[in-house]
Amino acid sequence: MSNMQLQSLDAIAPVDNKKPTDPAQALYEEGKEFLGKKELAQAAVALHNALLAFEENGNDNGVANASYQLGLVCLQRQEYEKALQHYQRAWEICDKQDDPMSLTAISIQFVLAYQGLKRYPEAIKICLDLIDSYQRNNNPKGTVETMERLVAVYLDAGETAKAADVYRTIASIHSRYKHKNIAEQFMEKAKALESAA
Repeated sequence: MSNMQLQSLDAIAPVDNKKPTDPAQALYEEGKEFLGKKELAQAAVALHNALLAFEENGNDNGVANASYQLGLVCLQRQEYEKALQHYQRAWEICDKQDDPMSLTAISIQFVLAYQGLKRYPEAIKICLDLIDSYQRNNNPKGTVETMERLVAVYLDAGETAKAADVYRTIASIHSRYKHKNIAEQFMEKAKALESAA
């Protein structure tokens, strides 16, 4: 039996569901809510105002977060150049802060923006860099997810044979982890692409 003391029930406070007291943060949260509801015009206004407020307060984290969210709004509106600008701004702040998790999330969004602009070489390069990073960090889930994204880029670019090769690689990764059925599904996808070509 341990001598650990339990907290008394009256000491447990209720969860605080209040809105943030910082107006910039409140605008940011509101913008994310609008984005979640696909109300893109309202999301853009709230996030833009949050971005301005974060800039005024010198809050780099806030600027990076608002820029990232504005990039998401622009992607959904198919405003890919604007999305790239917002992501680039977020990237610069996260890179300066040496935040690899955020840089990875932004990289994934860069792929989608480049794909939307039909700038396939840039999208492919970022996918390959991400795959390399995931493999170095022994992250098969991230590797496979990025490979599936790479397939979509190759298919958009009309490179069916390369897309089929990536499906084969995904199948081999699943085979290594004894995911026989999933591996077979990816092999079938590869064969289907080749027979359609």
